[in-house]
Amino acid sequence: MEDSTLSDEVFIRSADVSWTDVGAGLRRQILGHGPDLMMVSVQLDKGAVGALHHHPHRQVTYVAHGSFEVTVDGRCELLNAGDSFYVASDLTHGVRAIEAGVLIDVFTPTRAEFLANG
Repeated sequence: MEDSTLSDEVFIRSADVSWTDVGAGLRRQILGHGPDLMMVSVQLDKGAVGALHHHPHRQVTYVAHGSFEVTVDGRCELLNAGDSFYVASDLTHGVRAIEAGVLIDVFTPTRAEFLANG
């Protein structure tokens, strides 16, 4: 399957989707998207930082594996596998991997810049 056709696919197998190296111990894999919804798997090495940032998209993130220090709008919490967090539009947020792990991000609308950058 070509990554560019993900929005047309009903079933997506992660083994068929390439990873994008974001740098500094982070990489992401787009698991599915349409015009108004996107799901992305993000792997972080121990100590990797998803720098504080903001965007107009709403986001909910599930901690699939690992332990993360998560900051949302100035509030900081330690989250572990099975936990999640929500980020409203334009709130500053970021993560630091206390141990290597995986986050599953869901965005609305789709992060078009992720598609443009692989």
